Amino acid sequence: MPNALNVNNNIDAINVRRHLNANSRDQGIRHERLSSGLRINSAEDDASGLVVSEGFRAQITGLTMGVRNAEQGSNMLQVAEGSLNEVSSMLIRMRELAVQSSNSTSNDQNREAIEAEVTQLKNEIDRVALSSKYNGQTLLTGFGARADETVSTALTDEADTGVARISASGTPTGTYTFIDNGGDGEITLGNGTVTQTIRMATQLDTGLNVATGSTVVANFDRLGVQVTLAGQDGSSNTTGSYIDGDLNGKTVAVTGGTGGSFQVGADNVTEDRIDVGIHDMRASGAFLNLNAVSMSTLFSSRSAITQLDEAISKVAQVRGDLGAAMNRLQHTISFTGNSIENNTNSEATFRDADIATEVTNFSKSQVMTKAATSMLAHANLTPQRAL
Repeated sequence: MPNALNVNNNIDAINVRRHLNANSRDQGIRHERLSSGLRINSAEDDASGLVVSEGFRAQITGLTMGVRNAEQGSNMLQVAEGSLNEVSSMLIRMRELAVQSSNSTSNDQNREAIEAEVTQLKNEIDRVALSSKYNGQTLLTGFGARADETVSTALTDEADTGVARISASGTPTGTYTFIDNGGDGEITLGNGTVTQTIRMATQLDTGLNVATGSTVVANFDRLGVQVTLAGQDGSSNTTGSYIDGDLNGKTVAVTGGTGGSFQVGADNVTEDRIDVGIHDMRASGAFLNLNAVSMSTLFSSRSAITQLDEAISKVAQVRGDLGAAMNRLQHTISFTGNSIENNTNSEATFRDADIATEVTNFSKSQVMTKAATSMLAHANLTPQRAL
């Protein structure tokens, strides 16, 4: 419908100006997206998309830091394992001296010299344990949660229980008690607050005992406690063997040192943490218990061989645990890297600009803006017809 000829309100110019402003705004948006590479530069661009995108960004940055934490955790464990390698060498040398001192060809004067070297080696083991540090943290004097072998009756009574080993991973400190009723093939462990029951019958022999010459692991995963149970003539150092019911009333005392927990994921959940415990590896500590090792007599030297064998086995066991944890961290790094890639891809679908689309729209807006500018000039000439 044609407009009336008037001067005060140029409807054609107003209409063209409205379209020109819309084209200019669209052209500005395309400028911003092409220069930043982002489709969402502020909340008004896509409010819901921004909310989702920010969640992805938080997850990705957390995962990226988790990879760094895992790498640094692996480096820390390498420091501890490298120190224990030297401790193992010193223990083997001490055993060699014990074998030498156990021979009747050595006299008391010879044994005094041997004892002097053994004393120096004990002191050096203690010094290495105290000097093994990472970022100011001492690693070999008790690091992270672990089962106290001196007060845990499941371990001190190993001749009755057949418990060869107890490891703790991220377990809250405190005393945990077993409920082990004979004949049901089940074991319950708890601290009065958290309790877990596991079915052991499928791992035990027909008499509900650990098979001769083997070991089984009772894994209380919700508590972070793993109990290794041995059979008769098993490969472990325990003198006992486990039969269903032997653990009833026995306890595990979990003590906690500083550190021992690696945050390898983005969230505050147990699945995003890896906990590692290292015993007190000093020669004077309760774990290796080398204070009583003496080469002063023939008989004490022979007893020392057995004690040193046990200490060598414990150090090797701890080194094996550290190696397993390092391998686990490497798998964690690979898994997390894959998660970062996929989460970044998802975040990009919300946040990143499609350059081809934006260039096309920019070209369109540019042409439309120029056309609207030209039409505005023509529309502003219309009132002159009134003259």
